[in-house]
Amino acid sequence: MLKPEHLRTLCEVVQLGSFAAAANRLGYTSSAVSQQMAALERQTGVKLFERSAHSVLPTSAAEVLARHAEIVLLDLERMVTAVQAVHRNSERQIHLGIFPSFADVLTGVLREMEPAERAGVRVSVAECSQLIPRLGAGGEMDAAIVYQVGNAGLSWPSALGRRWIAEDRYKVVLPRSWPDLAPYRVEQLVDLPWIMHHPASSDASFFDAVFARWSLHPRVVCHSDDFKITMDMIGAGMGAALVPDLALRGHGPDVVVADVPWLNTSRSIFTLVHPDRETARLRSLLDALAV
Repeated sequence: MLKPEHLRTLCEVVQLGSFAAAANRLGYTSSAVSQQMAALERQTGVKLFERSAHSVLPTSAAEVLARHAEIVLLDLERMVTAVQAVHRNSERQIHLGIFPSFADVLTGVLREMEPAERAGVRVSVAECSQLIPRLGAGGEMDAAIVYQVGNAGLSWPSALGRRWIAEDRYKVVLPRSWPDLAPYRVEQLVDLPWIMHHPASSDASFFDAVFARWSLHPRVVCHSDDFKITMDMIGAGMGAALVPDLALRGHGPDVVVADVPWLNTSRSIFTLVHPDRETARLRSLLDALAV
């Protein structure tokens, strides 16, 4: 195997034109440079210099080897820089972003972690569109758990890696105080009051399409993008709503959750992470968060 220090010395000799100048640049003696070049000739089996009493001239082979050596040395520097960056990242805290209704999953995982491990985790809770700009090389977050309803409304830089976690199915949730509507056929839900997402949001646009597909024209009595508030409104008898499973964890007795086969709608939950931020500790945390 060729030694990187011999290749670096070769590049200096070819560039500067003498063993003495290369030795001065690199902090070696001329004798040490000569020995390195002799060792390089033995390893390659190629004559690299024309030697005379007063000078050494690089051969064509030496010039070709030097050009390739510059590329190899640059790649080695990049490799070391990348490894050092990963080491620094593994030593620092993990900064994770999540959307609000994923909080129960995260807190469950945090409870199972050792105190020292848990102390190394920072969390930001926000809507998906707010989390994504804080990812990547220039952002402060290492990864984010986000969701997408349908195939539109959410975009992210191509440099971010995407890792699917789960499908979170939507259910029809109604006030317990209403008359029993089982088996919840489409025609039974046509004239109900509904709690919907705010207009023009990606979720609202998707659900408008879902309702239109079933010829439902909801009478909207409340707009809410916060599922906790939505559940409180349902419990108070305000209206029905479509709510994903994650937001239904630990729901109270004042609501009825109906899994209607005709709805067949879910949101895709996945992780976005920048490759330069992905460490063994982060991967371990993300594995634990798979729902």
